[in-house]
Amino acid sequence: MLLAIDTCLGACCAAVLDGGHVLARRVEPMTRGHQERLAPLAAQVMSEAGIAFDQLDRVGVTVGPGSFTGLRVGLAFAKGLGAALSIPVVGVGVLEALAEPLSGSVLAVLDAKRDQVYLQAFADGVAVSAPDALPLGTAAARLAELAGPVTLVGSGAALLAQALPGATVIAADHADPVAVGRLAAARSPVPPRPLYLRAPDAKLPGGRDLPA
Repeated sequence: MLLAIDTCLGACCAAVLDGGHVLARRVEPMTRGHQERLAPLAAQVMSEAGIAFDQLDRVGVTVGPGSFTGLRVGLAFAKGLGAALSIPVVGVGVLEALAEPLSGSVLAVLDAKRDQVYLQAFADGVAVSAPDALPLGTAAARLAELAGPVTLVGSGAALLAQALPGATVIAADHADPVAVGRLAAARSPVPPRPLYLRAPDAKLPGGRDLPA
């Protein structure tokens, strides 16, 4: 049994999977309030799935890129749950979760604001580039590296659509927790760390950066 959660983007999401079967799934759009909503949401999907927390074997959680506050909320909850239950916690990139359900040539793109995007390229679910933060112009140039029909997915997909006429554009402001769960179930557990592709806008007193 696996609990998957995503709080990195514009929703609070959770799903429970048993092997290839989805037992419960909830997605609640929100830009703020993930911290207050995540624990009750996780309890709801567990109740809907009809299993207790001590029946879980693994927790999957998105690690970014995305909202610095949101990804820390998800990581803290997942790590706490994993420690309490003595089960592994597996980190999953938001970009790979966005691309997971799609086949062919896929570019997962998030609007990073400040005329930048976060992006990563995939071919049939396999990453062909590392996740990166790029200016819009540079990102548009990257499209030339993708062969054949291309799918753009994510909150930044529309920003690059004009650079690739004919591309399939899928707007998405959150990762599907089921995709997060499938990816988390398929990989060896490694302690998750936040994926920051640029420094946070927020600072600690004295101008110090937030800790990793």
